[in-house]
Amino acid sequence: MSDRGTGMSAASDFVDVSDGEAKERRRQRMHQRINKASGVLNVFGLGFVVALLKIAAGDSPKTQMKVLWQQLVVPLIGIAVFLAAWSWAAPKVQTSLGAIPGPVQVWQQTTNLYADHLDERAKEAAFYARQDDRNAKLVAEGKADQVKYRSYTGKPTFIDQIMTSLKTVALGFIVGSAIAIPLGIMCGLFPTVNGALNPLIQIFKPVSPLAWLPIVTMVVSALYVDTTDWMPKSLVISAITVTLCSLWPTLINTALGVASIDKDLLNVGRVLRLPTSRTITKLVLPSALPLIFTGLRLSLGVGWMVLIAAEMLAQNPGLGKFVWDEFQNGSSQSLAKIMVAVLTIGIIGFLLDRVMFALQSAFTYSSNR
Repeated sequence: MSDRGTGMSAASDFVDVSDGEAKERRRQRMHQRINKASGVLNVFGLGFVVALLKIAAGDSPKTQMKVLWQQLVVPLIGIAVFLAAWSWAAPKVQTSLGAIPGPVQVWQQTTNLYADHLDERAKEAAFYARQDDRNAKLVAEGKADQVKYRSYTGKPTFIDQIMTSLKTVALGFIVGSAIAIPLGIMCGLFPTVNGALNPLIQIFKPVSPLAWLPIVTMVVSALYVDTTDWMPKSLVISAITVTLCSLWPTLINTALGVASIDKDLLNVGRVLRLPTSRTITKLVLPSALPLIFTGLRLSLGVGWMVLIAAEMLAQNPGLGKFVWDEFQNGSSQSLAKIMVAVLTIGIIGFLLDRVMFALQSAFTYSSNR
């Protein structure tokens, strides 16, 4: 009996040890997954999620409380204080359109704008359904020559104008980057080119989009005669204005990044007799990428700010035109709708910066966080 009891006790201990090892292995695997995900979450400002996941994986809450306090609680307190101050101060400011709307009124207009978007999409679907039914009847009656297809011409909704603004800033940013990066590389590699372009950069860099817009409007109107539906003249004007105002941070940072490359790397390229194209792609660009991406982030932020003013004056359907139209409308709901647009512009600007930061983190070994 004694031997049997001892054997059962040993087996029980073995099972306990095995269960403990299995739990420890599961915990380690969980932490490995959390650590892999932490890079992506931190890039998008969600570092507090990592702390919550570690607590769920069995870490001591005390060790993660500092992270939660700094990255979750403090921002929530800041937002709460801002909303409270806004709610308190807004009714005290009277304008020609009434009191400044508070957070509740702005949220109501946000839901109304989204409901208007859904209603407009329902009208569009009904329009195309009626058109398809009419054309099907004509074909059935042998009148296929009378079949016509028309595009829906309803008013653009707030969501549509957001998409238009994103398309415009993307076009201007891409064109600006395609110009700025090669010029920046040339300025960084060749002092003569830098000496020739630097005065022009310093002259044109501070020019306001309001000054560029009349010139761009006249040039585009003269050259872009055969317009298309997918690329209207007003969009081209806004995109070129964004390009002219946003390319400078990328150009300057690219030139600085290329000029700061270790000269030994360039000497290696000369010793190996690498052609200029391979020197740039294999040596120059990888070393200068951190500063190039910093310039791209700055350029995208500048372009997004410039876009609103350009859309207001060029009357290109977008968030800038939405703000201007609501200002001209002068209804009791206009102020709240303008504030919805302001908050939307800020949130989209933040998300665009986070996307660029994610690309910077993915393609470079070091980045300015």
